[in-house]
Amino acid sequence: MVVIKNVAVVGASGVIGAPVLKAISDSGKFNITVLSRVGSKATFPSSVKVIPVDYTSVQSLTTALKGQDAVVSTVGTEGLLGQSVLFDAAVAAGVKRFLPSEFGSDLSNPKIASLPIFGYKVAVRKHIEEKVKAGADITYTYVVNAPFLDWGIEVGFLLDYKEGKPRIYDGGDVPFSTTTLASVGLATLGVLINYDQTINRQVMVHDIVVTQNQLLAIAKKVAPEKKWVPVPTKTSDMLEAANAALAKGDLSLMYDFILVGVMADGYGGRFENVENKMLGVPGKTEADIEAIYKKVLT
Repeated sequence: MVVIKNVAVVGASGVIGAPVLKAISDSGKFNITVLSRVGSKATFPSSVKVIPVDYTSVQSLTTALKGQDAVVSTVGTEGLLGQSVLFDAAVAAGVKRFLPSEFGSDLSNPKIASLPIFGYKVAVRKHIEEKVKAGADITYTYVVNAPFLDWGIEVGFLLDYKEGKPRIYDGGDVPFSTTTLASVGLATLGVLINYDQTINRQVMVHDIVVTQNQLLAIAKKVAPEKKWVPVPTKTSDMLEAANAALAKGDLSLMYDFILVGVMADGYGGRFENVENKMLGVPGKTEADIEAIYKKVLT
């Protein structure tokens, strides 16, 4: 039986990385090393070892990863494609488990995988799986958690509250899964603890299934004085517009691809087979959503 003890986290100061690092650290079960880009000014707890690395160099990364049992990558968009180098270094260093920066939509769904926004993640999955199939002595896990609940509310991604004119997709009654950043951290911790149960596959988790109209009703309850003018929007129109913009080299609508993947029919935005119990994720309620809205609306 393999036991993970030494864990390296990449991208640990980011939106995903910070709560993932916190969950792993708070468990007290692991020796944690953070890989940080040379020249980075990010700071970390004193309990964490920090190693500056060159993310473009397999040699630099391999040296840094010697003695590590698992690598958790939480890099943002700009670092996604570079994970192939990170993975190759992990293999060379003898790492047992690699978690690439997934933390979103279900890429096993062909319709999701076809969306341009996920091209880098699909390429990294392909690289990992081909290497493992060819005999690389390493295992992998993809953590799939749908859109972030707290972040999605706070920045207006799931429901634009700032102008009071939220786009309501396909009627607003489409159920979709969503997960807080803290629960993403717990799910990642759960993978590291449950090594045998999570070998070479994706695990799916969510805190709650909601609809946009539910979110709007909660927002109205929290801020009854606020004026709301919902804007009916078809995801089919969004997809067409995003593809047309991309064809012209315009990247301004790239995030609409994510929203299509969450809200449109056939993209699997509602997760049916989650593994919350194994991963140690208790889930959330409408009361938790109301608490988030109180922070941003009052």
